[in-house]
Parts: sequence; C-alpha cells; structure tokens
Amino acid sequence: MIRQLPMRIRATHKSDVRTQFGALCYRVENGKVKILLITSRRSKRWIIPKGWPIDKLTPARSAAREAWEEAGVIGAAVNQCVGLYAYNKTSAQNGTLPCVVMVYPVRVKSLEPEFPEQNQRRVKWFSPKKAAARVVEPELARILRDFRPQQLR
Repeated sequence: MIRQLPMRIRATHKSDVRTQFGALCYRVENGKVKILLITSRRSKRWIIPKGWPIDKLTPARSAAREAWEEAGVIGAAVNQCVGLYAYNKTSAQNGTLPCVVMVYPVRVKSLEPEFPEQNQRRVKWFSPKKAAARVVEPELARILRDFRPQQLR
C-alpha cells in the first residue's frame, strides 16, 4: 500500500497546475533494488526523469520516453502509478509553474551510452534510501524510499 504525503501546491487557479509523468527507473541486483537518478539541467540537483504528456502515449509510456531522452534508459514501463509529488518548474517563458508529477516504474534492461540529453545530465544508481536522501521533494523521497517492485501488479 502506497502512503501519500500531503502535497503543497501554490496556484491561484486550478488551470495553473500542470501534470507531468515521471519515471522511477529501477533494477534489481542480487536481490537489492537500485534506483536511477539524473541531474537537472540547470541546478544539477538529483531528480527522476520526467516530462510533459506525449500525444498518443499512455502516461507510463510517456515516462519511459522521458527516461530514454534524459538518461538513455531502455526498459519496460509499468502502467501503475506508484505515487504523486509536487514541485515548481521555473522557465524563462512561463515563470514558475506548479506541477504535479505522476510516477511510473520503469524496469531498466540497459542504459544506452548515447541519448539525446547525454551532455546535459549525470546519471547514477542509488539504493532506495540513498536516492530518497538525494532528492529535494519530500513526496518523491517517500516514493523512492518505500518503492518495492514485488508489489507491482
């Protein structure tokens, strides 16, 4: 059972809140779960791959596409949201946009050495506990720390 922390979203109107899909990229090595984090392009803080909905793709497949573009992930997306988290996206065109990210697991088969954003990001594997300690958003930290692939349907 996923326990969801309350989210704080600062928006004047409900239409101000945007939805993104994130990829919780994982593998299991010798019975231990490892989680892949990437750095953001500007601040270089640790995050998961995420992005806007992609036409004609399910949320899980959109998350998997982001994982490929941002981290070179080749893997299988699971069509089961494992949690939500909120953050504020800052952009030059739109200022600050409140975003809610739906997180979908992606079991990593391999990492390609060449991918679209390879020169803009670092990619690193962590234990769930260490991954949770590296991210800023408390809801995302909880999702990473509590992730158990054996509980996926």
